[in-house]
Formats: sequence, C-alpha cells, structure tokens
Amino acid sequence: MIEKIADFVNGNKSLIRRGRYVNFAILVGIGEEDHIIRIEGGRVTDVYRRRINIDSGRFSIRAPTKIWKEFWQPMPKREHHDLFSILAAGLAQIDGDLLPFMQNLQYFKDLLAAPRHSTTEY
Repeated sequence: MIEKIADFVNGNKSLIRRGRYVNFAILVGIGEEDHIIRIEGGRVTDVYRRRINIDSGRFSIRAPTKIWKEFWQPMPKREHHDLFSILAAGLAQIDGDLLPFMQNLQYFKDLLAAPRHSTTEY
C-alpha cells in the first residue's frame, strides 16, 4: 500500500498545496520494513524500501503492520482513525526532528491517510 502513496497524493491538488513547503524525506516503518518517502513541494517523488541503516528521513513514524492495516481502512476503528490517535494510544512511535512534522501536521496526517480513500481493502 505504501508503495502506491504517490498515486494517492499527487492527484490531490489541495493536499499538494498544503504541503508546498515540504521538501524532505520521511521514514515510515511498517512492521519490520522501513520505507523512505521523498517529498518535493508537497508531491511524493519517490517511495522505496530502506536499503541501508543510514538512509533516513527528517523524522520517522513506526507501527506494526496490523496497526497500519487498520489505519488505512475506510472506517478505521477507535484509536486507529487519526495519526495522533495511534501515537497517543501507544500503537505507533515517532522520533527525529519533529519541528517540520508539527509545522505541517495536517499535511502529514492527510498524506499518511491518503491510502484510506483509495480502496476498501489493504
């Protein structure tokens, strides 16, 4: 699912406009796999599985696969419906440089929820 996030994001003009000042990579951990998402001007330019440990992003968000699967459902259950909700419930962890995350919070919440609106199954 994460590999297709560019398709979900790059067609959304309002999301791209909201992230127009985002020009860096983030790391999203899904279970044991880490993925790098490169963003330029709000557009996702690349998504790939992390190859070496020094390959990283400005910040990282990690959660077990089952948490992301529920998060990406069209109607996620309680504590899985919002990025902050899974963080507050201790279901996901965030670390790194949180300043750009907080400065562009709604962009990142919508970016990571974008797969939810594309399909009914993970």
